Amino acid sequence: MLLNKRISIFDFLKTIKFDLIFIGSYSILVGYMDQYGFLSKISIPIAITGVFGTAVALLLGFRTNQAYERWWEARIIWGAIVNDSRTLVRQCVSFFARGQGGYQKMVKEMTDRQVIWCYALGESLRKLPFSTRVKVYSESYGIKAFNIPNALLSQHSETLLKAKEIGMVNDFQQVQIDSTIARLCDSMGKCERIKNTVFPKAHSLLIHLIIYVFATMLPFGLDDKNIAVEIAITFIIPVIFIAIEKTSILMQDPFENDPLDTPMTDLAETIEINIKQMIGETDVPVKKEPTDYYIL
Repeated sequence: MLLNKRISIFDFLKTIKFDLIFIGSYSILVGYMDQYGFLSKISIPIAITGVFGTAVALLLGFRTNQAYERWWEARIIWGAIVNDSRTLVRQCVSFFARGQGGYQKMVKEMTDRQVIWCYALGESLRKLPFSTRVKVYSESYGIKAFNIPNALLSQHSETLLKAKEIGMVNDFQQVQIDSTIARLCDSMGKCERIKNTVFPKAHSLLIHLIIYVFATMLPFGLDDKNIAVEIAITFIIPVIFIAIEKTSILMQDPFENDPLDTPMTDLAETIEINIKQMIGETDVPVKKEPTDYYIL
């Protein structure tokens, strides 16, 4: 989960270190052989190399666009979760009949459950073990379902039904609150769709293959007068393409607990602070300061 706007360049370079080593070794070896060895007689027209470079640029542009759309959709969904969580608690505070006994208890129950739901959803999307907080809450309410976030929404509906039966809400108010719960369920389903839809591997392999073909042909179309310039160009241009591809790979899976991950834990903390303040609780957690690191 990204906790700060800054991403360490060294952390990013670690993800492409094998490509850097391979391309660097290749550029030095071929550059030397192209200047002083038997490869000096090989010459490939730069126009052919340019065709491969254009193909790589077009494929990377498509790949980056698709990856960004997935990442941005995930952020929009979690923005909707923030809004619907506030709406749910606001409706409970406004609609539940305050004159009846159990008003405070029922509102707090809905609020606490919504907080746990946000944390549980983020942890389940990342496929991480549930935190102690989520486990304790689930065990205390006897939740043993495989999909804990879905079970928590079901308990929301059960609490709403109970409120209707005891006359705490009328039919219209029940429909309004239930529609908010339905939107939360819809957002959860959208997140699961993104998580479970795998980006085609063949597309990644094709781009990677073309980048290496381009890197292989590049030194034989360059001017042989300066070996340092030839090595630098042979190294820098393919590495830029590799870096763009890796960035797309990181962005295409926004729920993998990577540097470009959707900050679900941070958003869940924001939701917790907001909705607990809405019901007048004084025991509100303090917003944590972001760091330069992400959780692995």
